[in-house]
Amino acid sequence: MLLLAPTPPPSPATAHRRPGGSAASCIRCSSVRELDRSPSRPPLPALAEAKRVVLVRHGQSTWNADGRIQGSSDFSVLTPKGESQAETSRLMLLADSFDACFTSPLARSRRTAEIIWDSRDKDLIPDYDLREIDLYSFQVGTCSLARSLDVCANAWQPAGACGNATLTSGICLQGLLKHEGKEKYGALFQQWQKSPSDCSIDGHYPVRELWDRAQGCWERILTHEGKSVLVVAHNAVNQALVATSLGLGTEYFRTLLQSNCGASVLDFTPQPGGRPPNVCLNRLNQTPNSPISAESSAGRKSSKRIILVCQGATQSSSEGSLGGVGYAPLNMLGVIQAQKTAELLLDLKVNSIICSPQVAAVDTATAICEVQEAADCLGADCVPRYVEMKNLLGLEIDDAFLTKQKSLEQIVQSGWMGGMEHQKLKTLWAQSEDAWQALVNELPEDDGAESDQVVVAIGHPAIHLGLLCRCLNLTMDYMPSFHLDDGSISVIDFPDGPKGGGIVRCTNYTAHLGRWSLPITKSTENNDEF
Repeated sequence: MLLLAPTPPPSPATAHRRPGGSAASCIRCSSVRELDRSPSRPPLPALAEAKRVVLVRHGQSTWNADGRIQGSSDFSVLTPKGESQAETSRLMLLADSFDACFTSPLARSRRTAEIIWDSRDKDLIPDYDLREIDLYSFQVGTCSLARSLDVCANAWQPAGACGNATLTSGICLQGLLKHEGKEKYGALFQQWQKSPSDCSIDGHYPVRELWDRAQGCWERILTHEGKSVLVVAHNAVNQALVATSLGLGTEYFRTLLQSNCGASVLDFTPQPGGRPPNVCLNRLNQTPNSPISAESSAGRKSSKRIILVCQGATQSSSEGSLGGVGYAPLNMLGVIQAQKTAELLLDLKVNSIICSPQVAAVDTATAICEVQEAADCLGADCVPRYVEMKNLLGLEIDDAFLTKQKSLEQIVQSGWMGGMEHQKLKTLWAQSEDAWQALVNELPEDDGAESDQVVVAIGHPAIHLGLLCRCLNLTMDYMPSFHLDDGSISVIDFPDGPKGGGIVRCTNYTAHLGRWSLPITKSTENNDEF
């Protein structure tokens, strides 16, 4: 496991260009220089002690199941599947002694919160700004439900809050099926699909308004006295909460996916002098069901995918040793992690496995390859699968990063790497650029190719942190803003092909490890350990 101590991210002028920006050429060491957040929004409030926030999207709703646009309407309710997802989330979070639960007031979210919160004695905290994105005239549905109602779907909102008050129909109602949206709004709906952050509806920019709302939510969530806070809300607003906590702009809308009952975990670490806290996305979108299954919700369908698999644990990583760790094989836990990952990936036909030449990565890759090629014997396929497996030198990392329970900041400050620490970090960052490009090149551009193209990349968490930042067009400074554990997987989809940029479906997913999985949440009683 590699835990990088998070630092405030750079300003949008240097880091928030997506996609195709030149921000990746900017290399600075975040462990020795503090960077300012975007001046366009206020910074996060200072903290006196560490805080963990768990974001959960509501379970499947009736309009999710129908494929209708919901926005901030309040007509849909949880389906039986949605109730079951919420119950699974309750069990997943059962061990956490949350101090508070903030929730959207919309029924589908509040019901999810009630199931997860269960018998805890503290009241839920409804927050109006946690409602789903406001879509204004896109909210006027053409379905039979819309035609049969003569009241505003947002009637629970404060007076004047509904952006559709001037609509001549008198009905402020989402409910459009996606094909109805395309037929009714034409070019405007297409702009909403292709460039949502720049899309204006009735004189409003919904995504920009959502980002501003999310910033206000953080003010209330982080100033709450609790050290462990649960937030139950919606797809778009949870995306905005994750992005704004990391200092990312509206161009990241629909880039950090949130599935029904997917859990995302953010760690906030206080800084001296009343400065904004450091933020680390511990995991993104850990779902009740497999993130690679056909039933995975959220985001567009994609036939091209890169899965980052962190190699299993080694004896060296568990002991924190620095000597010769590149040659260390998997320990027993690492073998189990590799096998569990191989079982998870059996649901996919993997086309190629690209791994670091270091022993632990090769051992992990071999386990996945053997299970894939035995798919017919295991009942997952009718014929054996052939998987191309090859080494990529760009995924090999320096021994100095192969340590456990030492953050990048601690490594640099301790002097373990001598006077070369910055150069080693820059070298890791530079090779991540070539490694990422090599992985993307494995995905064919031709849409006439095989329907599904899955590339699995296996290496140490340190190099995968670099790959995630490359995918998101971030600078090296952002590497401490993400966390990856041994045996975890991160899934990146390419719905518009490899040239269209990656969409992050999940990071640091570990539920497949079963009893050997690290819990989603952990106690914050010991701030040093936290």
